[in-house]
Amino acid sequence: MPSRLYHETSALNFHSVHHKESPVFPTPTRVFLTKGIGVHRHTLTAFELALRDADIEQQNLVYVSSILPPGCELITREIGVAALKPGDITFCVMARIETNEPGRHIHASIGLALPADPETYGYISEYHGFGQMAEQSGDHAEDLAASMLASTLGLDLDPEVAWNERKRLYEYSHLVINSLSMTAATEGDPEGRWTCAISAAVFLFS
Repeated sequence: MPSRLYHETSALNFHSVHHKESPVFPTPTRVFLTKGIGVHRHTLTAFELALRDADIEQQNLVYVSSILPPGCELITREIGVAALKPGDITFCVMARIETNEPGRHIHASIGLALPADPETYGYISEYHGFGQMAEQSGDHAEDLAASMLASTLGLDLDPEVAWNERKRLYEYSHLVINSLSMTAATEGDPEGRWTCAISAAVFLFS
């Protein structure tokens, strides 16, 4: 008669093989950018309202780091949100900032850099803080992502050179095909309620 150990080992081997054939989380195939702002007297509720403004409040969000998988397609927010299902475990790169100081400028940006070669991975950056306008924050996030990608492709340019000049050189290299950003920027609520700003790159597996 087969032993209990045999059955347990067989089950473990089966799950191991099954896991190799069908990973729980395959490589993302699509990504979209979104942003939102929320205001409330409670910090957590302000964050929830920012998620609602970004149309991702129904997801179980898991924060990941900065790599855009090879061949991952950038789609619009509208298409991406329509593909989400309530309760899904959803991976994203998120920038988040909050304040309860009236009138204080806050910003949260996501930068994205796509390589010309679809077999090469790209980069996603997150950047947040105080005092910058939306354009400044977005440019900085875009610069971070493009610079990280360029350095992996052998394009180590002087970081002191203005972003617009380096962006032009990246484009001329034909190695970095595109870079862009998404920014949520606002001022602290005049009544001192918590104000939250988020931007996110949200991954999809189909």
